[in-house]
Amino acid sequence: MTWLAAATTGATPVAAGGAIGYPTLFLLVFLGALVPVVPTGALVSSAAVVAFHQTAPLSLLFVFLTASLAAFLGDIALYWLGRRGMKSKNGSRWLKALRSRAPEERLSQAQGKLADHGVAVLVLSRMVPAGRIPVMLACLMAEWPLRRFVRGNLPACLAWAVTYQLIGILGGSLFKEPWEGVLAAVALTVAMSAAPTVWKRVRP
Repeated sequence: MTWLAAATTGATPVAAGGAIGYPTLFLLVFLGALVPVVPTGALVSSAAVVAFHQTAPLSLLFVFLTASLAAFLGDIALYWLGRRGMKSKNGSRWLKALRSRAPEERLSQAQGKLADHGVAVLVLSRMVPAGRIPVMLACLMAEWPLRRFVRGNLPACLAWAVTYQLIGILGGSLFKEPWEGVLAAVALTVAMSAAPTVWKRVRP
């Protein structure tokens, strides 16, 4: 990982972040939006830790812009592919992948909340671990046009990027060494992702 290499070697943001790091971050977050197995939140937090320890004043801004744009474009691409699958008689592998990641219970909850609160649910769905796909599928089943989804998804991606960047800044401010901040940020993002599942299992 370029960001981790920058953290451990002290490379300048131009050499590590600008030339390779930002395109790599963009690509990984974009792919993570299309294939929800890449830990994109941890990537953004790690990049923010490295940017926090750099001397360039715009490093954090570039991380924010790169992450939010990649997440936004990835979501739009996935929604567009899902709409094509909804209109197709045989569906599509993208639509099947969305359905496989949205259990009936969560999908039903997402549909109810979407009907009650509209775009606000779409904004919050990116902040909740594993909440994005059920809400996106609910939007598809409600036949939201792409334009409406875009309007709701833009603030969602901005809020998501800000949240995970703040986690990275927190990790970077607590430790002198960037690699320590990266580990702390990754641990915190993993804990956030696992918290709903753990709570569901331990509650009565």
